[in-house]
Amino acid sequence: MALSVFDLFSIGIGPSSSHTVGPMRAAVMFAERLRDDSVLPRTARVVAQLFGSLGATGHGHGSDKAVLLGLSGERPELCDPRSVTGRLEQIRRDQRVSLLGHHEIKFDEDTDLVLHRRKTLPLHPNGMTFTAYDALGEVVSEHTYYSVGGGFVIGEGADGETRVVADTTEVAHPFRTGDELLAHCRQTGKSIARIMLENELSWRTEEEVRAGLLKIWAVMKECIGNGISTEGILPGGLRVRRRAPELAQKLKLESGSVDPLRGMDWVTLYALAVNEENASGGRVVTAPTNGAAGIIPAVLHYYADFVPGADEDGIVRFLLTAGAIGVIYKETASISGAEVGCQGEVGSACSMAAGAMAAVMGGTPEQVENAAEIGMEHNLGLTCDPVGGLVQIPCIERNAIASVKAITAARTAVRGDGSHVVSLDQVVKTMRETGADMKVKYKETARGGLAVNVIEC
Repeated sequence: MALSVFDLFSIGIGPSSSHTVGPMRAAVMFAERLRDDSVLPRTARVVAQLFGSLGATGHGHGSDKAVLLGLSGERPELCDPRSVTGRLEQIRRDQRVSLLGHHEIKFDEDTDLVLHRRKTLPLHPNGMTFTAYDALGEVVSEHTYYSVGGGFVIGEGADGETRVVADTTEVAHPFRTGDELLAHCRQTGKSIARIMLENELSWRTEEEVRAGLLKIWAVMKECIGNGISTEGILPGGLRVRRRAPELAQKLKLESGSVDPLRGMDWVTLYALAVNEENASGGRVVTAPTNGAAGIIPAVLHYYADFVPGADEDGIVRFLLTAGAIGVIYKETASISGAEVGCQGEVGSACSMAAGAMAAVMGGTPEQVENAAEIGMEHNLGLTCDPVGGLVQIPCIERNAIASVKAITAARTAVRGDGSHVVSLDQVVKTMRETGADMKVKYKETARGGLAVNVIEC
């Protein structure tokens, strides 16, 4: 399956790519299937069932809201976060949903949206089953979907097998592993960014790739700006105060500081701003997930602000390099917190950012691979234990810490010669195996770790 950088960096809304973006996409896919199968006019009722991690933390992650919006025809990349509250209030008040905005049916959340906290479907922790009934109560359509991380959704056929609509596009330099990627670089003498760019040319022109990546960067910057300018308390009941606005004011007042680590404070600010926006349901870039959405923007902003000679070409190289590393995680392991814990989300994003930062610092492909390996190696075993099922504690600060870690990893790798004992592929394999061994309660269920040791206020 060919993966594009734009599969890994997509524009959506918070607070979760797997629990918000994925369910919204699955719901709209089901509604479109009703239309395409010509059973939409017969549909009188739709029941949505969410299983596993989706059932356990769906309310805190906005999965219930996402399903309602998706059935209505909303798409994450086009959904206006400012209109969400009003849309949901109307649906819940009237107890009616207009499927794809055209066919209205009665929808009672108490009976038609079921979150199974302790039941899991066999193929992935983030499973959803949608069932449509006619006026006589007969099933007219039923389909199961899985939200497998980063907003990616796969479907299940009647025989229980997953149905992935694979992109069979032939790319110039196919790779799934770090070793295969480095082999292309050695054979061609090209950088990782160039290898990824030439693969992207299978879908779009170089000008389109550049414009698309700069648009992604513009949305990242807008998200940071929104996070810095918006004060208040995050939704959900934990009463978590937004810290980015106050931190930004303090850093501006210290503009004359000679503190050599002051740049790291700005990195922390950028990451906090993004993840506070994400936690509030704002517009973010999935990079590669929403729970880890602050890391790549924070490190890229550090490059733009603090690295001499930074320019738009460097921003494009950064995102292409990060995307190439992300392909390896997506193809050979997982970026789903519900599947492998937070090592698959924050760990993957830290690794992607570290490698990309090394690239724009002038690192060789071997040094980039080393930086990516360091970024993941020191996130191995990281659990996903959101307090209250919300993407707030420890998620927001975790992004800030991982952003600084990514920069340290890049600087460490670039000061070496690229040779190292543990390869990126070995650490990715270790992450996948660690995730398989990890107890379910540490995989985005809010039944382990900080989620049970911190009293919800």
